[in-house]
Amino acid sequence: MAALDLFGRRWNLRIVWELQHGPVGFRALQQRCDNMSSSVLRQRLTELVDARLVAQQPDTTYALTDLGHDARQALRPLVRWSQAWASALDEDHGTEPRGTAPDAS
Repeated sequence: MAALDLFGRRWNLRIVWELQHGPVGFRALQQRCDNMSSSVLRQRLTELVDARLVAQQPDTTYALTDLGHDARQALRPLVRWSQAWASALDEDHGTEPRGTAPDAS
């Protein structure tokens, strides 16, 4: 339940998603997250650091820890399922496929 609570907080999954390819500085991460407020980003990063999913590097960038990478890997089936779900909903409504997150491979 603690993991669902952590990932259910707005922006936490997005931050993990944005850090999957390597370290990112605060301002760049803020821009990648649709320019969320700096206070919210700071709060979410603190939560993720406390949960040991993200670490602040000596150069002040933020990066996923091994646990953070493991969490992202664990979420891959959910990403695949959500893509299938979106396609099914689009078929039911006769619309073009919705934009989905890139493949979580």
